[in-house]
Amino acid sequence: MQEIVMPFDKQEMALLCLLIPLLPFIGFAINGLGNRKLPKGLVGLLGCGTVLASFLIAVYLFMDFTSGGSRPYTVSIYDWISVGRLQIGFSFLIDQLTLFMLLMVTGIGFLIHVYSAGYMSHDENYGKFFAYLNLFMFSMLLLVMGSNYVMMFVGWEGVGLCSYLLIGFWNKNTNYNNAAKKAFVMNRIGDLGFLLGIFLIFITFGSVSYPEVFASAAQTPGLNGSTVMISITLLLFVGAMGKSAQIPLFTWLPDAMAGPTPVSALIHAATMVTAGIYMVVRSNVLFIMAPTTLEFIAVIGLATALLAATIGLAQNDIKKVLAYSTVSQLGYMFLALGVMAFSSSLFHVLTHAFFKALLFLGAGSVIHAMSNEQDIRNMGGLRKALPITFLTFLIGTLAISGIPPFAGFFSKDELLAHVFMHSKVMWFFGLLASFMTSFYMFRLLFLTFFGSFRGTEAQRHHLHESPAVMTIPLIVLAILATFGGFLGIPAVFGADHFIGNYLSPLYTYAKGINATPFEPIHLSHETEYLLMGISVAVAVVAIIIAYVMYVKKNTVPAPEDARLAPAHNLVYHKYYIDELYNALIVRPLMWMSGAFHRFVDVVLVDGVVNGVGKFVMLSGRTLRYAQSGAIGFYLMVMVFSIVLILFLNFFIG
Repeated sequence: MQEIVMPFDKQEMALLCLLIPLLPFIGFAINGLGNRKLPKGLVGLLGCGTVLASFLIAVYLFMDFTSGGSRPYTVSIYDWISVGRLQIGFSFLIDQLTLFMLLMVTGIGFLIHVYSAGYMSHDENYGKFFAYLNLFMFSMLLLVMGSNYVMMFVGWEGVGLCSYLLIGFWNKNTNYNNAAKKAFVMNRIGDLGFLLGIFLIFITFGSVSYPEVFASAAQTPGLNGSTVMISITLLLFVGAMGKSAQIPLFTWLPDAMAGPTPVSALIHAATMVTAGIYMVVRSNVLFIMAPTTLEFIAVIGLATALLAATIGLAQNDIKKVLAYSTVSQLGYMFLALGVMAFSSSLFHVLTHAFFKALLFLGAGSVIHAMSNEQDIRNMGGLRKALPITFLTFLIGTLAISGIPPFAGFFSKDELLAHVFMHSKVMWFFGLLASFMTSFYMFRLLFLTFFGSFRGTEAQRHHLHESPAVMTIPLIVLAILATFGGFLGIPAVFGADHFIGNYLSPLYTYAKGINATPFEPIHLSHETEYLLMGISVAVAVVAIIIAYVMYVKKNTVPAPEDARLAPAHNLVYHKYYIDELYNALIVRPLMWMSGAFHRFVDVVLVDGVVNGVGKFVMLSGRTLRYAQSGAIGFYLMVMVFSIVLILFLNFFIG
């Protein structure tokens, strides 16, 4: 990858690049400082307008980049850190991956901001909410635009902080605060691994700049498969585990549903949880040189996809079902990364952003109509009262289930084809996860929108379609979820894969090491058609089973206090993983902290500190008699001292 450095003071393009993250930050500053003083109309205009402006600039940069020869360039703002041989610039790398992420993050982010203007209109902290959203966008844009690992880490930590603020936004609820703290702590565990990986990258390559690190790695064949490369990539992947919710650091993501629904859409669709995917794709040359790590990533991704899909089968909270769906789909993406299908993983990131944002915002519309009810057992028959929400939610459900011609079909089929080439066993289990996805999503759809209404009379009278400010983003996302897959039409249909061709220059360094993974899928047309047919058939069978169970037989999940079958009970309680973590990690740590408090802090530290104080007080009380002012006492001491000196001098001297 040949790179052009563009100094800040000479290129107007640099100003445009700087404005992309700066505009949301300005929105954060104004709304944060103004908070309850600014009118809600102005708050919404600032919050949405700054993100829209960033999106339009990103579109301009994309058009300029593609028409200008598609040569990556670095926009240098200023020298940030300079210590010895460590030189870190505050600079942006503009290439295919950056622009891909910019368009997705700002585009989907803008739609979520618009939706939030309606969803949060009655909240007393409306200004603070938009300030947090804008700060989140600023951090995510820094993460994807930075030209080195340190800038990525700054954005990485920024989205972690903002997720804490947004998940615990309704901070008067203790459970919501606990969910926010859980997300923060579990992300910090992953972030430690990421930070150690950055340290090891600098020790190994003497730089943290992407072009320098990747060029040095590609030109050092001896590192291929080495312990150093495996260590670097494993540490980086630990960071991705935390941010993108992979086993074992995934339990924070379902609990993140405590935040307002637009927050769930923002975190789960196109921003924070995709950061781990972005980091692995950005570092593709390092991971290519560590095949052991890639195999580990594939296994973890597949296990996560299966585990989350099984949990999703038995959840009754509309947002929890979608949350475990997100964890499962992220597992799919890491499975693709593990088999070196980097472009396919990014393609699924894009389509997932379309249909998952649609599904979460659709769920928010349902919750809005149901007076904040989230239990699907208390819904039913809503398609007549919420026609736009129902139609758009149906499109999102078809897309995530992989039904053609919706977006999820193309990305999931391509992903599974790469997995099939790598391992038939992994492909089978990936197909099984796909079956469960289709089943639990249509279970959610049927229980929510079909059958008879199971809520209260007060909820029935409150039912209404959401206002236009909420339904318009749903319609736009539904269109994207319907036609977005055509950006990656497979070669078997005689079309160019736009996404694959556009992203192919990202793998310039890696191609010098191993070109095979970046070539088109090496399957016969008959095999590809067969795999597509099996994938669609599996999804259709799952839909039919869900229809028979929840529409034809009108089955409603049992109340929580009912006696459940052991297997269902295990899945319903999420395999008791939270309880297991609590027993194996939290309680021992709490016991250790209590023991250290009692014996180290109280006895040792406080004992020494308090002992010094008591000694000073005691000695002071004793020595004060030496200055009592009684002359007789002074004379006695003088005589005693003289006698003592003479005695010692006579017997010792």
